[in-house]
Formats: sequence, structure tokens, C-alpha cells
Amino acid sequence: MKTYMAKKEEVKRDWYIVDAEDKVLGRILTTISRVLQGKHKPEYTPYIDVGDFVIITNASKVKLTGKKMQEKIHYYVTGYQGGLRKRMVGNTLKTTPEKILNRSIRLMLPKTRLGKSMLKKVKIYKDANHPHQAQQPKELTIRN
Repeated sequence: MKTYMAKKEEVKRDWYIVDAEDKVLGRILTTISRVLQGKHKPEYTPYIDVGDFVIITNASKVKLTGKKMQEKIHYYVTGYQGGLRKRMVGNTLKTTPEKILNRSIRLMLPKTRLGKSMLKKVKIYKDANHPHQAQQPKELTIRN
């Protein structure tokens, strides 16, 4: 019996929707990264992008456990000398929650060209409205 390896042309992609309201950030991200990589499918192949599309709504209402809202810091570099900047996660979550989710998902995916193509399949929205009703997304359940 031969091992099945998926081909790029044969991949069937589904759409899933996740409501992030009052859900813990890490729990959401682990489930979403598995769906983006296609690890939930029996035809998972490590070197082919077999993952599905994921829509995240209510990103501004996600929960962080412990004191992460006040103490966790994200660093970024502007590109100029002395351009190391830091920002509290709580402040970023209030202004642009899409950045927090996008960065966290990116760090959970492979650090290759394949990982970048997987990240393009995530659509993150601050509130409950999204323009993807035509794709008929299925509800993705997240364990607490």
C-alpha cells in the first residue's frame, strides 16, 4: 500500500468562521493554525498547502489570561538607528486587534514561503461584520 501525497491541483478548500468574542487568544490560535496548515485533514502533506480559509470576527473582544494586557510587550523596529519601539499588548488590542492576531498566527506557522501563503488565507475583522457570506463559511468550534 502506497502513502497518499496530495497534489496542489487536487486540494479542496473550505471556509471556516470563528467568533473570537470572550475566547482565550492561545486556544483560538492553536486551532486556527492547524486548520490553515491542513493538519485536520487526512490528506495532509507537509510540503503542500492543503489548509482551509479562516474568517475571524470580533477580534477586539478576545481575552488574554493573567496580566498580559498590562505587562506583555511587543517589540518592533522602524528601520532607523535607535528605532526599536515597544508597545503594550493591551494598547494594541484596543486600537488594532487585527495586528495582534495576525502576528500571533504568523509565529505559529512555518517560517517559509509556504507559511506566508498560509497566512494569506486568514481574514481578520474587528467586529462581527465580514464580506464573506457568499463563501458559506462553516462554524469552527474552539474548545475552552
